[in-house]
Amino acid sequence: MSSTGLSNTGAKYKTAYEEEHVYAGFGVRFGASIIDTLLLLAITFPLLHLLYGKGYWTAEDSLVGIVDVLISYVLPLIATILFWVYKSATPGKMVLKVKVVDAKTGSAPTIRQSVIRYIGYYVSLLPVGLGFLWVLWDTKKQGWHDKMAGTVVIRPKNKGIEPVSFDEA
Repeated sequence: MSSTGLSNTGAKYKTAYEEEHVYAGFGVRFGASIIDTLLLLAITFPLLHLLYGKGYWTAEDSLVGIVDVLISYVLPLIATILFWVYKSATPGKMVLKVKVVDAKTGSAPTIRQSVIRYIGYYVSLLPVGLGFLWVLWDTKKQGWHDKMAGTVVIRPKNKGIEPVSFDEA
């Protein structure tokens, strides 16, 4: 059994951990990516404005300098990979209680898997986002980037909706 409680013995039964989780669908994953994007923009835009001033936003070049590359591309790459490896989730996924895990063991993805998954984002994006939309009809709700990295995205099962009850006046 792995450290997360998922069975890795090939047994036909499910552990309690597996019984309590399901594959995360497109909607919750899209919501998490919106949260992550807004958070990254809230960090990177002020940094770029602080370093380059108003001229950054009107520059004709798409990249202004090496610091621009570091802030716009390298920082998000490193942050995302570190979050996947150490928390199994980016901040958006944490807010929505979604995790990225190894498809075989249920453990946090390795650095190798995380790098492949990140590179896989570009592969998923290229054909009009088809690799991301793949989540809609895949049985394990994996995008192409998940398949490339050997990961799945899971969430806790809904325990049911608690009915509303009002106190009598």
